[in-house]
Amino acid sequence: MKEIATVAELRSIQLALLDHITAYCDAQGIVYFLSCGSLIGAIRHKGYIPWDDDIDLFMPRESYNRLLAAYRDPDPRYALLAPGRAQHYLYTYAKVIDRRTLVVEDEVPGYELGVYVDIFPLDYVTDCRWLRRHVVWKYKKHIYRMRRCKMQSNFLASRWHYLLYRYFPLPLRAIDAIIGHTLTGRKPTGTVCNMTEANVLERECFPAHCIEGERVEVEFEGKHYKTMPGYDEYLRHLYGDYMQLPPVEERVHHHFAAYWRDA
Repeated sequence: MKEIATVAELRSIQLALLDHITAYCDAQGIVYFLSCGSLIGAIRHKGYIPWDDDIDLFMPRESYNRLLAAYRDPDPRYALLAPGRAQHYLYTYAKVIDRRTLVVEDEVPGYELGVYVDIFPLDYVTDCRWLRRHVVWKYKKHIYRMRRCKMQSNFLASRWHYLLYRYFPLPLRAIDAIIGHTLTGRKPTGTVCNMTEANVLERECFPAHCIEGERVEVEFEGKHYKTMPGYDEYLRHLYGDYMQLPPVEERVHHHFAAYWRDA
């Protein structure tokens, strides 16, 4: 295998993935939003944040479910991975990967996949902060930790907690069903959130009206992609003054090795 040794080469693969999935979504009428650090990069730098090396998309839950149901890997170079679509898939959100590549991330040693673009569903959550903090987040944390422990050894620092989650008599399929039916809000509220990770912060919930209405286009690496109409409110809610560069010590890179499989 040949190492993908430069950030420029890695980004070129990710941008091809982004073009592929956004073209597919536009053709199918599936709504997506450039999001998270990718959206900051688009607004502040018209491309990647200089120290960033990944791409993130949000989708309303209805569009996300449509994508999972309709996408049948139309291009042999690419594949859509998600719980229920790929055996032993570790993550609880979707990734579109380049099959020709291999990525090994430090945070999940031994788990391999291709260079990817992350796709996160947005779900409605209760508008009550007390319920979110004291009920929803705690319940979700236990469910996701249980799932991760059944998929991967030594995920938790506490061996007792690891054993409890690992051998709790609930199969992985049942856990995924619980996630799919109890943590995905179907009744509209005034608040949406990415519910796919165990330790979602309260600040990651934001007003639902930010994603309502006609999407807008933003420039990213010389091309234009769609994002939510209320992107400024979303970014300010999540990051504060996002146009201000963070301190040097907060400019964090991801840690992984990437390779061409057949080179």
